[in-house]
Amino acid sequence: MDYRNLGRTGVRVTPLCLGAMMFGAWGNPDHDDSIRIIDRALDAGINFIDTADVYSAGESEQIVGKALAADGKRDHVVLATKVHGPMGGDPNARGNTRRWIMQECDNSLRRLQTDWIDLYQIHRPEPDTDIDETLGALTDLVRAGKIRYFGSSTFPAYQIVEAQWVAERRNRERFVCEQPPYSLLVRAIEADVLPVCQQYGMGVIPWSPLAGGWLSGRYRKDREIPKSFRAELIPDRYDMSLPENQRKLDAVDQLAQLAEEAGTTLIHIALAFVIEHPAVTSAIIGPRTMEQLEGQLGAEDLVLESDVLDRIDKIVPPGTNLHAADAGWTPPWLADARLRRRT
Repeated sequence: MDYRNLGRTGVRVTPLCLGAMMFGAWGNPDHDDSIRIIDRALDAGINFIDTADVYSAGESEQIVGKALAADGKRDHVVLATKVHGPMGGDPNARGNTRRWIMQECDNSLRRLQTDWIDLYQIHRPEPDTDIDETLGALTDLVRAGKIRYFGSSTFPAYQIVEAQWVAERRNRERFVCEQPPYSLLVRAIEADVLPVCQQYGMGVIPWSPLAGGWLSGRYRKDREIPKSFRAELIPDRYDMSLPENQRKLDAVDQLAQLAEEAGTTLIHIALAFVIEHPAVTSAIIGPRTMEQLEGQLGAEDLVLESDVLDRIDKIVPPGTNLHAADAGWTPPWLADARLRRRT
């Protein structure tokens, strides 16, 4: 595979990043099989792996740690993980506070069986915590040698800008990349997040380039809707009684037809579309099985011609999310009506 710069860090990563969310109880509970999938991805040339503490309550990190512990593999992998989500019933075992970040970084290092994390990411924004508190803790982890760089995930554009300005004013290390949702069906970040990342020289490593399975070929109008862990976890994104999801089905049918006419697969055209954007560094693929991984490898070699990209824009207009729930994070002032009213 070719390599791309991760923002302005000088670190070189492959255009496909192996996402480990499906390793463990959330997807594939067989550790040995998950490790075989990781080994196959590395053998195919992928040098970038992304996980998070909350994935299967730490089990995903443990599997990745076991896979990289053998044969010096760790030294050749750019390893990313995340912090933010709840890790138990303690109200302080979550969030973006110094208290939790410092504690959970050590927990992740232990589960990953490593002395350092290449990219430590804040999994979601937290309006109740001052961004300077977060950046200060992350900066101290960099200076302690526990992490090399840090980034954000699913941050709106204005908070990305705020973090850059706070880092400059307070002499903190800065976010070097953003991990947003981006796919053929989820394009809202084209309007602001992607241009902002380009402006600040940040890398971009989109999650869910297959739109949570919608672009895998499993979701079609003429087929029974499959059950999945994701559908149980985030039901609004898969509830077929919602008109937004019916619009997604319509779009998927048209995109599948386009892929067939272009002589490729829906999966490959979906991945190639994401990594085609000049702001994007690497698309995170999240296979649960070896078959799923094999079906995604090779997409990095597909070049989409202008006429194909133009037809995609007609099916799903640029800067558009067909379903607002696919944005991955809802600002509390939209989710809670009390925050929009004086009384």
